[in-house]
Amino acid sequence: MTTPKVADPRGERAPVWDIGVRLFHWSLLVLVIIAWRTAETRALSLHRLAGSGVAGLLVFRLWWGIFGSRTARFSSFLKGPRAVLAYGRQLLSGQKGPPETGHNPMGGWSVAALLLSLVAITVFGLFAVDTDGLESGPLSSLVDFDTGRLASHLHALAFDALEILVALHLLAILFYGFVRREDLVAAMITGKKRLPAEVAPNTPGSPLHLAIAAGLGLLVFAVIAHFSGAF
Repeated sequence: MTTPKVADPRGERAPVWDIGVRLFHWSLLVLVIIAWRTAETRALSLHRLAGSGVAGLLVFRLWWGIFGSRTARFSSFLKGPRAVLAYGRQLLSGQKGPPETGHNPMGGWSVAALLLSLVAITVFGLFAVDTDGLESGPLSSLVDFDTGRLASHLHALAFDALEILVALHLLAILFYGFVRREDLVAAMITGKKRLPAEVAPNTPGSPLHLAIAAGLGLLVFAVIAHFSGAF
């Protein structure tokens, strides 16, 4: 006699992150690490190339955040103060609220802060001028030396902010993994996580918008890399 299959109370594995979000996430991680290491080792040609790639990815994410799948859209995860405070109280009480298909209210603003810090790093890097003026961003010729030095200083400060945000992001991943028993890393790799049957899975975005996002990202990367002298 065969043993009947018992339904998993956590639900079935359902799509939550589309391929665009996942490729953006892991590509950004690789490029930020390269940009950080090449800045430390003064390999600035490769640093500018990595920065050009980050700029292209950010443009891709901006488009996909407006026209992408439901969980990718900023409108789906940037909640108001009331929702954020309610979720914070829920965490402090140890309770589990309704399951989230994508980012929770606090995680959504964490993502926004990470993206804004990366935008600041990229924009200031375009105009940054080194101390001796020999190593500069691709648009540094548009500003005077003092403005370029200020941009370089702000570029470094924005990266310091990014380091803090990344540390908080990693702590959140550990908290959700060990305390809440939610494997966020696996979901970002496979694009799926277990959801109760009553929770709607992610709805895919248009392949046309995905192609437009990729095209815009590649165009921005190519233009900035060209002016950076990367190729």
